[in-house]
Amino acid sequence: MFKDSLSKIGAALALFFAIMLVLEALTLMVWVVPDISKARKIAVLDVEGTILDAGPIISQLHKYKDDPSIAGIVIRINSPGGMAAAAQEIYQEIKKVRQEGKRVFASIESLGASGGYYIACGAETIFANPSTITGSIGVILPTSNYQELMNKLGIKFGAIKSGAYKDIGSPFKDMTAEEKVILQEFVDDVQAQFIEAVAEGRKMEKSEVKKVADGRIFTGRQALSLGLVDRLGNLNDAISWTAKRVGIEGKPQIVREKKTFPFLELFSEAMSKFIPPKTAGMMYYWGG
Repeated sequence: MFKDSLSKIGAALALFFAIMLVLEALTLMVWVVPDISKARKIAVLDVEGTILDAGPIISQLHKYKDDPSIAGIVIRINSPGGMAAAAQEIYQEIKKVRQEGKRVFASIESLGASGGYYIACGAETIFANPSTITGSIGVILPTSNYQELMNKLGIKFGAIKSGAYKDIGSPFKDMTAEEKVILQEFVDDVQAQFIEAVAEGRKMEKSEVKKVADGRIFTGRQALSLGLVDRLGNLNDAISWTAKRVGIEGKPQIVREKKTFPFLELFSEAMSKFIPPKTAGMMYYWGG
């Protein structure tokens, strides 16, 4: 009789501890498993003005990628392009973010040319307004020559160099035929990289991209007919499209960095116009 009582008590205790373990496991699941329904935010990442530094844009991109409450990212572009390497770096990072599972879309406002368009090609879908200026698939290496002016001023410029082409592109001397060939080959290689990126991002044949990769610009409507953008529409259209694609029902919450004081943007844009050619280097840029 006593043994039967002990057996019943042992069975009850075992059942009690089993129930407690199950409850604890369920509690841990509630804490550990993310609530997908809370991912109701769309991040808008602004790319504005001349692109000189990829760092700030990439930093924002990673911030939104790592935020579980953000379901998708819209890259809002209003840029004539800028430094070739910077645009290329942002494009590559957008591709990586998509590969890691965060969906990225692009919306071109008034201007998404050259490097600005390069960046858009990393996105899943590109929106543009009908009158948006886009395209300008091309490369420019700015050069200047001040030799005549310096001669008039009686100023002579010289250089002690380690190789025949160390001062290639110098504004203080005429460029030789050999130097022009070297720089043209350099530009052609960077252009080939641009064409490859457009072909990959837009799922087009390189031969088709080459037909429009002569630096010309297009309206958003023309770009749509050529396959360079996917849809016509504004930022709200892009956000609505993104929300549907990531499974958000109803109106999504928008996350967007506060813009800097307008004077700083204007100052940065103005200063970019005065970058010496040797410092500016290779550019995916549209405009004077």
